[in-house]
Amino acid sequence: MNEYQKEQLDALRMIRQCLATLDGPETDRLKNAITEYLDYRQSLAVFLSAHFQGLCTEKCFQGRLSACCSRDGIIAFFADAAINALVSDTTGLDHLETAIQRPERPDKCIFLSASGCLWKIKPIVCELFLCDEAEERIFGGNPAALATWEGLKAAKKRFTWPDRPVLFEFLEAFFLEKGWRSPLMYIHFSPGLARIKKQRKDS
Repeated sequence: MNEYQKEQLDALRMIRQCLATLDGPETDRLKNAITEYLDYRQSLAVFLSAHFQGLCTEKCFQGRLSACCSRDGIIAFFADAAINALVSDTTGLDHLETAIQRPERPDKCIFLSASGCLWKIKPIVCELFLCDEAEERIFGGNPAALATWEGLKAAKKRFTWPDRPVLFEFLEAFFLEKGWRSPLMYIHFSPGLARIKKQRKDS
């Protein structure tokens, strides 16, 4: 495995190990914390399904282009993996571990299987990616859809951008307090995001 795969596998395994040790109230605390985010992701999924599913499935996935799913190119936050683990079953997470270690396609994202992405709740960077062709085809004559899309992209910051306390920061902190540490905890360890977090008024 290369460094990217190792980081992804280590993060997934530590999340699974930590979740397995939690008592009921702690697990409920985490699941309650992600409720609003899951509602947001549902709204995002409904929008993408209504406007892009047919186009993207035909042009990108069935056509085997998968331009957004490059090898080792997906920036997944630790919180992305934690949220996915909280809503996934054991079989699904086992499949993810296997895919990380033995990707189906050597030239594409390690999480991309023959049936599509193996994440139940994909990394937010993946869900918000649209290629130029798709945007031009769908938004060219539909300013209302474009406005909705811009709103959905802006709403992402309520969960991920640490200019105030946000969900992704909370999830990283929860696992750090339990003694787990990962280089994918970007809000705590990425210099740029850590600087934004440090500059806010509550710090």
